[in-house]
Amino acid sequence: MRRRRRSGCLPRFGGCAVRLDRAALARAVAREGRVARVAVVETRGSAPRGPGAEMLVWAEGQSGTIGGGALEWEAAAHARGLLAGGRDDMRLMPLGPALGQCCGGAVRLLWEIYDAERLAQVPRGGLYARPLPGGGAGPRPQAPGLGEGWIAEAVGAAGRQLWIWGAGHVGRALVGVLTPLPDLAISWADTGPERFPETVPEGVEVLPAADLPRLAGHAPPEAEHLILTYSHDIDLALCDALLRRGFAACGLIGSATKRARFRSRLAAMGHGEAAIARIRCPIGDPALGKHPQAIAVGVAAEMLLARASPSETGRRSQRQ
Repeated sequence: MRRRRRSGCLPRFGGCAVRLDRAALARAVAREGRVARVAVVETRGSAPRGPGAEMLVWAEGQSGTIGGGALEWEAAAHARGLLAGGRDDMRLMPLGPALGQCCGGAVRLLWEIYDAERLAQVPRGGLYARPLPGGGAGPRPQAPGLGEGWIAEAVGAAGRQLWIWGAGHVGRALVGVLTPLPDLAISWADTGPERFPETVPEGVEVLPAADLPRLAGHAPPEAEHLILTYSHDIDLALCDALLRRGFAACGLIGSATKRARFRSRLAAMGHGEAAIARIRCPIGDPALGKHPQAIAVGVAAEMLLARASPSETGRRSQRQ
């Protein structure tokens, strides 16, 4: 999402990175010992990713993306060169012939090297302000953004919390498609540990629970939910529990017939028509088909469109 440029940001550039996921950084440091965090802090003109895009790089691998292609390859190579010395860096990278790209814009990248000692300096919440490489002359910022020689980011998990109920074929496809999306924290629930695959994407919270509706009572009211368990009875009980708990958005896998039956049964449980109507059913784009991956792609598109600004949604409608 594009943000208006704040006063105090460097001139001619729009947007500032505003969030640092400390938990993801801590997992990488615990596993690898020392990692480089590479973040897009500003952009000018056309660029593959906007401010806030980041990746973590270590000696033998990386996670996340700042846009792929030659820019990402060069940024990762530079990060590995910095790891040995533990030195931070910041550079303006023109997206032109030198990188084999024709975007025509530029990105400012920040490389920061983290080990356990430096991670301990990052607060577990609130604002994390630190001098930029070669900076720190201006006043310490009191809000997220770039200042005069400083960067400040809010520390916290992803801005959107998604609970996926069910680890069957569709649940697994959804986790695979949605996990790479930025600013999304996924909690994945089913009735037992045997329901989940042996390998789960990093950062996904696995929640085996015999009583899923009871677990739903502990979900944050601002969370989003996708219900697709192996049992219609569990699906119905989850709808009931979440309507009582509250949610930001809720989708239920199924057909028009299932939607009508659930609407009638939820009404009999005492839920109002307007509340029941907040549960979307079916989910995804029927035009894409019923294959698990097709459903997952449709759901991902719905989630991205829901987050898009009205102007971006309007431009998409005009193109169609």
